[in-house]
Amino acid sequence: MSRPYYISTAIHYPNGRPHIGHAYEMVAADAIARFQRAQGRDVFFQTGTDEHGLKMVKTARERDISPRELADEMSSYFSEMADKLDISCDRFIRTSEPAHYAASQAIWQAMADAGDLYLDRYEGWYSVRDEAFYEEKELTGGEGGDKLSPQGTPVEWTAEETWFFRLSKYQQPLLDLYNAQPDFIRPESRRNEIMRFVEGGLIDLSVSRTSFDWGVPVPGSPDHVMYVWVDALTNYLTGAGYPGDAERMARYWPADLHLIGKDIVRFHAVYWPAFLMSAKLPLPKQVFGHGFLLNRGEKMSKSVGNVVDPMELADLYGKDALRYFLLRDVSFGNDGTFSDEAIVTRANADLSNSFGNLAQRTLAFIAKNLDGMVEQGRADPADDALIAEVHAACEGFDKAFADLALSQGIEAWMAGVFACNQYIDAQAPWALRKTDPERMHAVLGTLLKAIRRLATTIQPVVPGSAAILLGQLGPEDAAGFRIAPPIPIFPRLELKEEA
Repeated sequence: MSRPYYISTAIHYPNGRPHIGHAYEMVAADAIARFQRAQGRDVFFQTGTDEHGLKMVKTARERDISPRELADEMSSYFSEMADKLDISCDRFIRTSEPAHYAASQAIWQAMADAGDLYLDRYEGWYSVRDEAFYEEKELTGGEGGDKLSPQGTPVEWTAEETWFFRLSKYQQPLLDLYNAQPDFIRPESRRNEIMRFVEGGLIDLSVSRTSFDWGVPVPGSPDHVMYVWVDALTNYLTGAGYPGDAERMARYWPADLHLIGKDIVRFHAVYWPAFLMSAKLPLPKQVFGHGFLLNRGEKMSKSVGNVVDPMELADLYGKDALRYFLLRDVSFGNDGTFSDEAIVTRANADLSNSFGNLAQRTLAFIAKNLDGMVEQGRADPADDALIAEVHAACEGFDKAFADLALSQGIEAWMAGVFACNQYIDAQAPWALRKTDPERMHAVLGTLLKAIRRLATTIQPVVPGSAAILLGQLGPEDAAGFRIAPPIPIFPRLELKEEA
């Protein structure tokens, strides 16, 4: 049986429709999952929605509907986006599922059994938007004397009876973890931030609320629901079969990669491993905090009016053009910027003009002039040289993707595309057709082999388009396969007026 590989996105908070940042994380995780499947791994890929918490209660109240109705409606948009962008998730989890309630209550009980939960009264600063508690020293001043969280969100003073988790107990174990496993938090900049935070001292964490009831009930405390992050983080265990499916847990847990935004690294790299240590469960192998996606260099905001619907972009320019741009133009781990012009420019330069044109003119020439069939021809050292270049480019892609260097992987792959275009221009099979047909067949056979390798390699990034191209090429070494006149895989894009 092949080696398992468990990858998750953060589960998305559905008090509004999905934006391009949600799409970026899903697409990146999907490309990694598809790449790992292509390496022969038994991949389990989970995404979904995080549906509890005060923010959902307030949004539902403003719309005069129940939190459950809001969760059902909004979660459906995230599921629809996953379908539209070819997200190959094995499970789309919702934290309102009964199986997830069972997992959350099981880890709560395990933390209680470890003596790490105690009842007390919480008084302090809480951000509804972040669903996070903050210490006084973390706050900054806003306009009119308002206090703001480190994310710039408003905080309000909260006082209520609450269960606490003994987070302070895990300060040294967490520091030991970061030192023993330097790659537990990536990239390095995120690791350094978390190290400084934990070294500054940890205080015990409030992990239940009594001011609302939309959440997972706390075992033995019917007036309390779990703090949303206990419930939300446990989704990764739910997907792995916790607590009832021991065989599935043994196969998929610990997770290989939690892929998340940089603004929630603290929850995943401090709270989550502490909860797991308390529950005596293995820790995930890696937490990777990617950067933000900026609209023309500006952070997206409803108040500014620059929030972009990724499904509209996919309709305008094609889902594979959008996927390619997001993974090619954003250095994974850093912030990136996008615009309609940038998407069109990148897709036309790399996909339409370079790779698409290479495939189109090769297949169209074979279909038109050779009745779709390529014969054995006379080889030349240039043929082996091209295949070696393409092989090296695709190996570069594989090595970079294995290290989560996604844009660098695609850049390496493009070197193979450029090599093919130089080869076809230099060998000029259209001229060889008249002067040396035997050599022409060898050139075209070499190109077909190279294009197939390139299409197979880039399939995790542009799955739909690559599959169509591979279908046009036919099975490798299939006797008697006739190449039909091709339909352009990557038509040239035009900037849309309504964008």
